Amino acid sequence: MEKYKTNGAESLVKTLIDSDVDICFTNPGTSEMHFVAALDNNPKMRSVLCLFEGGATGAADGYYRMKNKPASTLLHLGPGLANGLANLHNAKKANSGIVNIVGEHAIDHIKLNAPLTSDIEGIAKPVSHWVKTCKSSIEVGKNAAEAVKESSNPPGKIATLILPGDTAWNEGKSCAPLKNYSRNEVDKEKINITAQELKNAKNPMILVGGQALEENNLMLAAKIAAKYNCPIMTDFFNAKLERGAGRVKPTRIPYNVDRAISLLKDFDTIILIGAREPVAFFAYPNKPSILTNTNTKFIYFANIDDNITEGLENLCDYVSAVENPNENIAINSLPSIQKGELNPNSIGSILGNVIPDEAIIVDESISTGREFFPFTEGSKPHTWLSNCGGSIGFALPAATGASLACPDRKVIALEGDGSGMYTLQSLWTMARENLDITVLIFANQSYKILHAELNNVGVLNPGPSAINMLNLNNPSLNWVSISKGMGIDSKRVFNTDELYNVFLDALNTKGPFLIEVMI
Repeated sequence: MEKYKTNGAESLVKTLIDSDVDICFTNPGTSEMHFVAALDNNPKMRSVLCLFEGGATGAADGYYRMKNKPASTLLHLGPGLANGLANLHNAKKANSGIVNIVGEHAIDHIKLNAPLTSDIEGIAKPVSHWVKTCKSSIEVGKNAAEAVKESSNPPGKIATLILPGDTAWNEGKSCAPLKNYSRNEVDKEKINITAQELKNAKNPMILVGGQALEENNLMLAAKIAAKYNCPIMTDFFNAKLERGAGRVKPTRIPYNVDRAISLLKDFDTIILIGAREPVAFFAYPNKPSILTNTNTKFIYFANIDDNITEGLENLCDYVSAVENPNENIAINSLPSIQKGELNPNSIGSILGNVIPDEAIIVDESISTGREFFPFTEGSKPHTWLSNCGGSIGFALPAATGASLACPDRKVIALEGDGSGMYTLQSLWTMARENLDITVLIFANQSYKILHAELNNVGVLNPGPSAINMLNLNNPSLNWVSISKGMGIDSKRVFNTDELYNVFLDALNTKGPFLIEVMI
C-alpha cells in the first residue's frame, strides 16, 4: 500500500504552526477547500470564521497589536482579498504583522479566464509589504515560512501568499521556521546628537510612537523629558497605547488642525522616537498640512524598525535621566459623572469611571469620542487601540482579534453607528466564539464627523441633498435588533443613569453584549 503523501495545503498549515502562527481568520471558497481540510486535520491551528473578509483582516490586525505575533487569514481569490483591503490598509498603517493566504485558480485554469480570475498580485501589492504566488506544491512550505518571516519583520509587515489550487492538492513539503529579522541598533552617534540637541534647544519636545508607546519605554522617554523639562507627546491615532493611573500620560496632538498648530507652533526642536513629523489628517482650503513651525528642527533618534527599548535605555544612561518623572505620570483620579443627557462629555465621564483593570479599549468612536482621553487619563490601567489608517469599519473586527489574543481581559469596543455598519458581521463572530466584548454603539444616526468636515472645507450652508447623504435616519438603524439577530444580547439607553447601570452590568458579565447609546 502506497504511503500517504502530505499535500501542499497540509504542508502550509504545518509550516505556519511550526512558525508560531496558530490562528486563522477565515472566509474560504472553493479554491481554498484543501486548506480548510488541512485546518480540520490539525487541531493546533484555531480557525475563526468571519462572515466578511474585512472582518477577517481587521481581526488579524487586532490580534497582532495585542499578541505581538502575526495571525493568518484565509481569503477567497481576488474578490475575497479585495473585500478585506480596507482593514489591511488600517493594519499596514498600524505596522501590524499579518500572513494572508489567498486562494487562486489552479495554474492551468488561470489562462481560461474563468469568472473569478483576477490579478491577485496587483490587488495585494498596495496593502502588502511582501507578495508571492506559489509556483508548485513543493514550494508551498518554504513560501509559507518566508511569509511568516516577512510578517514578523519589525515592526510588523503584511505578507500575502497566493496559493493556486493545484499547489494545495498536489504533494507538498513543510519547512522549518526561518530566522526572523532583528531590530536595528540606535548607534552612539544618534544618542550623542540627541542629547546635545535637547541640551541646546530653547523649547524642545519629545514625540513618541510605535514601540516607544510600550509601558516601560514610555517611562524611559518620560525620564528623559523630565531631565530637560520638556513635554512628551504622541499622535492622535496610535496602534497601541498603554494608559491609566500610574502610567505615563503623553499629550495627544489634536485631530483639529487649528488646535494642533497652536499646540506645536513654539517648539524649536522635536525629537522623533518611533514617530513621524506631524501632518494633518486631511488637506483643507487655506490651512497648512504641516502642523509644525517651518523653523522647527526634527531629530530622528529612532525609526519604527529600530530597537527603541535599547536606544532609550542607553539615552537615559547617557544623559543621567530623572529617576522619578512624577509630573508625567497619571494619578488615580476618576472624573465626576455628569448626569442627564447623553453627549460626548457625559459619556466620557462614565467611561472614565467604569473601565476595568487591564481592559482593552478599541476606539472608532469618531466624533463622539474625540475628547474621551481627558476623562480616562486617571482610570484603571488599560490599553487603547486606535484606527491608524482612517478606513472605517475597524473597531468591531479589531475587538474580535484583540479578545482572541487576550481572552482573560475585558474588551470594550467604542463604535460609531455609521462605521459599525461596514463590518457588523463581526458581531456574529463575537457571539459564535463567546468573546468577552462589550460594544458601545454611539447612535447619532448620521455620519456626524462629515457634517463638521463640510464646514472645514468651506461648505457653510449645505442643502437638503448634501445633508441627506450624511444622515442615517431614513430609515433609522436599530442596533438592538441587529445585535440580537447576530446572537448578541443588547439594550438601548437614553440617559446617563441608564448607560451607567447597563454598562456596569455588561462589564461584570462574561461574554459579548451591545449597548446602543442614543445621542
